[in-house]
Amino acid sequence: MVDTSVVVRYLTGDVPELAERAAVLLDGPDPLALHSIVLVETAFVLEKAYEISRAHVVDTLIEFLQKKNLHLLDLPKEEAILGLLLSRPSKRVAYADALLWALARSNEAQRLYTFDARFPADGIEVVEP
Repeated sequence: MVDTSVVVRYLTGDVPELAERAAVLLDGPDPLALHSIVLVETAFVLEKAYEISRAHVVDTLIEFLQKKNLHLLDLPKEEAILGLLLSRPSKRVAYADALLWALARSNEAQRLYTFDARFPADGIEVVEP
């Protein structure tokens, strides 16, 4: 299983020694597991700490998810990508909400309860309790 710190070093090249070690792991032949929480945390770090635009963060994470040896533990990659695309155009949809939406879709949740009027509803029923 891979932690956010490894993904951030890999994507940014920051701290070259650590980035190189991350690349050896992530570009290697071994299958690796990743949780969507790591995607959310990585997106936040790239956007806030590295001041990378939201569109570039989303594009970078989508490209990263294409790695053949990478497996998401909690949802299909295709759903994660759709969720990330929801958060790309603006800050209207938070990364966490986008991936929660993807998780609800992939698990065929009948409805999702939230007080967030901006929560994405495509393909799921969003209701206020």
